[in-house]
Amino acid sequence: MDWLNYHHLLYFWTVAQEGSIAKACRKLHLSQPTISNQLRQLERQVGGKLFQKAGRGLKLTDLGQLTFRYANEIFTLGKELASALEGRPSEQPMLLRVGVTDAMPKLVVYRLLRPALRLPQPVRLVCREGNTNELLQQLAGHELDIVLTDSPATSQVSVRAFSHLLGQCGVSLYGAPQLAHRFRANFPESLDQAPLLMPTANTALRRALDQWFDQQEIRPKIVAEFEDSALLKVFGQEGLGLFPASSAISDEVQRQFKVMPVGTIEDVQERFFAISVERRLKHPAVVAISQAAKQDFLD
Repeated sequence: MDWLNYHHLLYFWTVAQEGSIAKACRKLHLSQPTISNQLRQLERQVGGKLFQKAGRGLKLTDLGQLTFRYANEIFTLGKELASALEGRPSEQPMLLRVGVTDAMPKLVVYRLLRPALRLPQPVRLVCREGNTNELLQQLAGHELDIVLTDSPATSQVSVRAFSHLLGQCGVSLYGAPQLAHRFRANFPESLDQAPLLMPTANTALRRALDQWFDQQEIRPKIVAEFEDSALLKVFGQEGLGLFPASSAISDEVQRQFKVMPVGTIEDVQERFFAISVERRLKHPAVVAISQAAKQDFLD
């Protein structure tokens, strides 16, 4: 592909922002034939349609969405360059787009992301939640910078991705005070037939817990299963069952959900990963997250 014509890209970017060629014409003070012709030339250069009709306006195609994301970064950087050359500090914060799988404990996610928000350069954080496959597709499409998850990417995933271990920590069981007092004595044998709130079977934590219960020949009574770790803790707060959570955030779990620890399961560890499309992490905010995690509570 030849070098992009940035005038064409600017016209495309403006149409995408405005939602129609007519509105872009008014903003750019150009005629409709001029912009339409420039868009056609850009489409020939990128090899596909950038827009499709949607009612009275235009909607980006998949190729258009990819092109728009890059155009947005290009013109944002252009504004920063102009500001720097004029001796003014940049007004644009560094963008960090993070995908968070449902199984990730939200308190752990906060602890992981906190170092990025403490960098000298301001960071604008965008978090998206979803299942692993959806988030990895967004990662492959450059819609995300990293995906935080409790298990590494497997060879079964169609996306070329690299898993970076951020760290690991132990797991404890917690419960509302009355329930915690009842099952704390004679732990872990007391867990046999104890009411338990569990993550769903597709999570690494659930698989590790099931294996541990089998090894101990303990048969808890599973009351409910949750994909969302925060929802699981809310049910636990209401006394519907004991629930697992990272030992490293024990103080935060107890304070936020008004629960008490029942005991620690020494043989079960939670591991946390950052998945990227790069073999080596390069985004400054992601590097800060990785470095802090290896020095903090996850070691």
